[in-house]
Amino acid sequence: MKIAIIGAGAAGCFAAANIVPLPGLEVVVYEKTGKPLQKVKASGGGRCNVTHAIFDVPELITRYPRGKQLLRKTLYQFSPQHTINWFEERGVSLKTEADGRMFPTTDSSETIMECILEEMHKREVHIAYHKQVVKIEKTEKFVVCFADKTTAIADRVLITTGGFPKAEQYQWLQTLGHTIQTPVPSLFTFNMPKHPITELMGVSVSNATVKIAGTKIAEHGPLLITHWGMSGPAVLRTSAWAARELNMRNYEFDILVNWLGDATEADVRNTILKARIDYGKQLLRNKNIYNLPRRLWEYLLADSGVGEDTRWGELPANAQNKLIERLVRNLYSIKGKTTFKEEFVTCGGISLGEIDAATLESKIVPGLYFAGEVMDADGITGGFNFQNAWSSAFIAAENVIK
Repeated sequence: MKIAIIGAGAAGCFAAANIVPLPGLEVVVYEKTGKPLQKVKASGGGRCNVTHAIFDVPELITRYPRGKQLLRKTLYQFSPQHTINWFEERGVSLKTEADGRMFPTTDSSETIMECILEEMHKREVHIAYHKQVVKIEKTEKFVVCFADKTTAIADRVLITTGGFPKAEQYQWLQTLGHTIQTPVPSLFTFNMPKHPITELMGVSVSNATVKIAGTKIAEHGPLLITHWGMSGPAVLRTSAWAARELNMRNYEFDILVNWLGDATEADVRNTILKARIDYGKQLLRNKNIYNLPRRLWEYLLADSGVGEDTRWGELPANAQNKLIERLVRNLYSIKGKTTFKEEFVTCGGISLGEIDAATLESKIVPGLYFAGEVMDADGITGGFNFQNAWSSAFIAAENVIK
């Protein structure tokens, strides 16, 4: 029996590394580029954010904007703990960082890549490079047609291409009878052309809250000011939840930033009233009561109309109200997005109603399987998309040989 895996990314290679070798079984991974596991290599700044230390599946599922119906089954079958065990059994230890993200203790994505590729080598899996699929035909067997005019025959096919940015790139899967949920970008940063705050590029806040104005969509976490706008986990997570909403708005929208995380207006007002008493003779610019980055604190003061020589005890009521507003509800207009190749995630893909969540086999084409981001399931940043890849790939690997 021959199994063709389409795509040598995280899901494709992990599936190949978990297909049990059987007499007469041949497994070939077809990759359109010249290298495997490139997203794994780039992720986490080259460290590879393997998974996330959330071991309660119902809580884990809340980190996925789309795909919960499928994930309720796949994440129980192969959870983050299973991921940790799989790598540790092969000599790769993972560590948990303060925010729950998990990385190899080597802090190198090469460690993860080598582990998976070594397991594939042990199972005599072959990777065929520069093989871009243009069509798959199904008769008694599958005929996989490539852009270089060659073909391959397979008994089973596992699709692990990842997401495509354009709907027409799914055409060869639609031809097989599958429905595609229109792809739109997820995990992108917010552009603020020529906004004065971009002069603070490089300044970061460890825990801010970003809310899409006019919606209930909000996320918190580190926020980074860049030369084009705002980035960091808080922004990326917000973009994931709002992916379709922001696409409909053509990426022109307003956000509200709480630079103090979840502090309320009442909290801040009380803190400022206390500061007026405790630090009455000190200049606001010199007494940064929230320990915000100095450049950001001075920017917010100036934006609130607080003069450089204003002392806490002399803070005018109007400027005080503006400062509170800037700290907890700072309004910014966004015009456009920036998507980084290594962070690119697609919202959309194969409709989950057409996939058996227990086996990941197509309900439309027997013998056709799916794993990873090609399905309409995606998570926020933090290792959740890789966990979906590992989980779905492992389940597909178990079932594709049955």
